[in-house]
Amino acid sequence: MADAPSPPAKSARGGAIFVAAGIFLSRIAGLIRGRVFAHYFGKSLEADVFFAALRIPNFLQNLLGEGVLSASFIPVYARLLGEKKSLEADRVAGVIATLLAVITSILALLGVLFAPHLIDLIVPGFEGHKRELTVQCVQIMFPGVALLVMSAWCLGVLNSHRKYFLSYVAPVVWNFSIIGVLIAFGGRQALDQLARTASWGLVLGSFLQFAVQVPTVWRLAPDLKFSLEWASQNVRKVLTNFSSVVLGRGVVQISAYIDSVLASWLPNGAVAALNYAQTLYLLPVSLFGMSVSAANLAEISRQQVDHDNTEEGNAKLRAHLDRGLQQIAFFIVPSTAALVFLGDIAAAAIFQSGEFQADAVKLVWLTLAGSGVGLLASTLGRLYSSTFYALQDAKTPLRFAIVRVLLTTVLGYLGGLHVPGWLGVNAIWGTVGLTATAGMAGWVEFSLLRRALNRKIGVTGLKATFLARLWGAALIAAAGGWGVKYLAIWFRSIHAIHPVIIAVGVFGVFGVLYFAGTAITGVPQAIDLLQNIRRKVLRR
Repeated sequence: MADAPSPPAKSARGGAIFVAAGIFLSRIAGLIRGRVFAHYFGKSLEADVFFAALRIPNFLQNLLGEGVLSASFIPVYARLLGEKKSLEADRVAGVIATLLAVITSILALLGVLFAPHLIDLIVPGFEGHKRELTVQCVQIMFPGVALLVMSAWCLGVLNSHRKYFLSYVAPVVWNFSIIGVLIAFGGRQALDQLARTASWGLVLGSFLQFAVQVPTVWRLAPDLKFSLEWASQNVRKVLTNFSSVVLGRGVVQISAYIDSVLASWLPNGAVAALNYAQTLYLLPVSLFGMSVSAANLAEISRQQVDHDNTEEGNAKLRAHLDRGLQQIAFFIVPSTAALVFLGDIAAAAIFQSGEFQADAVKLVWLTLAGSGVGLLASTLGRLYSSTFYALQDAKTPLRFAIVRVLLTTVLGYLGGLHVPGWLGVNAIWGTVGLTATAGMAGWVEFSLLRRALNRKIGVTGLKATFLARLWGAALIAAAGGWGVKYLAIWFRSIHAIHPVIIAVGVFGVFGVLYFAGTAITGVPQAIDLLQNIRRKVLRR
């Protein structure tokens, strides 16, 4: 029998469950939002406009928001809490909140004023009415960016106090704000006006997402005061880490910027297809990669109080990291198989309605299949990066992010704009090339991160036998899903079946076969899950 996990391991695992639960609910809300949006916009010109406009303020949000604050603020704040220095921790949190509020407000104002120039940089392929409408939507969205960054600050405070659920479920109100606006005005407004109205719904949702977290933050940090006194050594440490992480996140965001530039030169619908695919692709990334990484970041930061630069500390860190890698891989491997082999079923169930029909389903599916190339690398790499951040080393992930972006640029240019022509297929299939080549670059970054961390703390990683059992079970499950899929297609030729019902059957069989396969082959995560279910049943 395996040794019982240490208390930090239990805390991280419990934290990951709460993060995953919050993310799951927010992603479900996101899928509903995506379906409602697809119903009204399909893969129209206006859909391209909204998604392109959303990407521009998202650049700023991602640059200053959750990922950066998690990597720079949480290690310092959580460590102070671990040292029982709550007064100093709250003082640091107050200064960081004040600086963020000032900086993001200024940047949001500049974003509104210079939106036309930003459009020409981000989507140079947009012209005429398409460009003007994108400018208008960007100007509406930008004020919401400052609120979303402050929401990410709330997340940093809550996670450091091991309060994971609220901050990750808060985006539900953001999604339902947009959904409410679309339902209220969809069908009554022309698509260009509806795009502007949805942008206002986004701003309202940003405010609500921030507002629902504030009361709990004040309760957990009662000594928090807004201030610009950054003379504290701990504040300076956050700011130093912040600058390095911002550069790293900026480099990663450049990759998204490059995708937008390249997609803007593809036919109408390409930008929308990328974003529809991203909605599905990010579900497993967020549920299983982000949840484990977010919980581990806070826990590792607390652990370093007692185990800095010791062999004992490194051994515990390696064990902690390996458990996280196994936990991620157990769910990401079947997710990859599902996206590649059964992505059309998922796309049809979520999006097929109104203006979104079979041709759009096929495009999104193949774009998803391209995303599957790097799904495992992206999620495992996120945990390695979080470990570097917890060790207060932001420069190493930055170097490797630069390598990734350079590869994404070169490979994306070839795969997105030239390969379709070489193959003699429609240019819009360049979306598949963009996602597949980004995945290849992700594997290079992951390999570099793993090698660098292994040199720092010792050998970590997943065993080949463990991965073989996961992939074997996932491929058998995918084959079973294919069988149900084609049986449903045959039956549908006789009786109409809603795509959601087909998806329930396909993914139900897929899930049962995967868990059965991993349990039979002795995968610990599957056995633990089955034992937990059995205990709950016996209690009843």
